[in-house]
Amino acid sequence: IDGLMHNEVVKSDIHSTDTHGFTESIFAATHLIDTAFAPRIKKIGKQTLSSFSSKGKHERRGDTLLPGHTINKKLILSQWDDILRFMATIKLRHSSASQLFKRLSSYAKDHPLYRALKEFGRIIKTQFILTYFDDLELRQRIEKQLNKVELANRFSKAVFFANNQEFQHGSREEQEISTACKVLIQNAIVLWNTLYLSQQLSNTGNAEERDEMLKAITSGSLLSWRHVNLQGEYDFRRSAANDSSFNMARILALQLG
Repeated sequence: IDGLMHNEVVKSDIHSTDTHGFTESIFAATHLIDTAFAPRIKKIGKQTLSSFSSKGKHERRGDTLLPGHTINKKLILSQWDDILRFMATIKLRHSSASQLFKRLSSYAKDHPLYRALKEFGRIIKTQFILTYFDDLELRQRIEKQLNKVELANRFSKAVFFANNQEFQHGSREEQEISTACKVLIQNAIVLWNTLYLSQQLSNTGNAEERDEMLKAITSGSLLSWRHVNLQGEYDFRRSAANDSSFNMARILALQLG
């Protein structure tokens, strides 16, 4: 949630994680910040479904899917104003979600607000699970999104290969410089990949071949680094390093077209 709230570049309407990143309270919070939470839950078929009606009532109606939990409406209603204040604090960025949830989960006995958030989250989780089983496109979208995340993590590890991927500096400033250098190298590789593929596309005269190439590019990822000698020497001072080997006029014309 911190990442969603403090990202000024990418505005996402759906967010996915693996099983370790999901809780009922996260389902509640993401719903209230207008973001669909779509985790890839291990053994999702064993998750408990919730309903506003009792299991017995569903059985008497002859329903096939039966809930294992009845929603405590009184608890949610009694804490609703506090839930809204809690979410307003996050949305106005007076405090981070991680700090607030850490505080709520620190009580020896669950705080009523925390219990109400989890109870509300069970409603959203149940809706998600039912949609997940019924919607093939959603399942594919979640899988694709998480594959991109895993690829990004492998890319980061490939660039940050030295010293067993551990910081060798103790101060925060030095660690931030190291991280910034890693991001700079990653961005340089992505930019080169983008320019290279764009130039290949602009050099293709055949419309059918161009469509096939464009389809391959859009279905793939620019996070590719196996063609880069990462253990080489980085020297941004040489003038030759800044000479463009790409026809920028053709690439920009392709973009505008």
